[in-house]
Amino acid sequence: MKKLSFVTASLLASAATCASADETIRTRLTGYQEVPSVSTVAEGRLEVKIHRDGEAFDWVLSYSGLQGNVQQAHIHFAQKSVNGAIVVWLCGTVNPANPALAGPPGTPTCPQSGTVSGTAMNGNVGPGAATQQLTAGEATAIEEVIAAMRAGVAYANVHTDLSPGGEIRGQIGKRGGGRHHDQGRGHKSH
Repeated sequence: MKKLSFVTASLLASAATCASADETIRTRLTGYQEVPSVSTVAEGRLEVKIHRDGEAFDWVLSYSGLQGNVQQAHIHFAQKSVNGAIVVWLCGTVNPANPALAGPPGTPTCPQSGTVSGTAMNGNVGPGAATQQLTAGEATAIEEVIAAMRAGVAYANVHTDLSPGGEIRGQIGKRGGGRHHDQGRGHKSH
């Protein structure tokens, strides 16, 4: 009986430690994950750290080798191999001919190659996913985005002028229940 109590106490302590720590999800972005796939030497990486309270997440996006001029990067709501609506802008570019590329106010500027970071909160959830019943302005919008990432039905991608639908993409989420996970290992080398 003492052994069972010790095991139960250990499991509860372990669960409490996991619940109190920020959760990190990582993914690799490649052209092969785009829909349709893109033949590119570009690659990237997104790291998402979900806050303990589940009401925000910090993100770091790094990428290099884009063959087109970077235009914008986002998190979208959709399962693997399906295109979905933009839910969070990661970065945009200033283009007088197309002001929409800059994103909503406060959106960081995309480098052609490098790293950009930020924090996504409820106010950062865009209106694009209303047809998927994820509505900007709802009190739980960011929680729904986080739930989608945890379920593997969100992806990040970087759009360029050569590949306006996205040059590189990575599905965000976990396979096999791991807390820290990399996805999308393969990439094309030229």
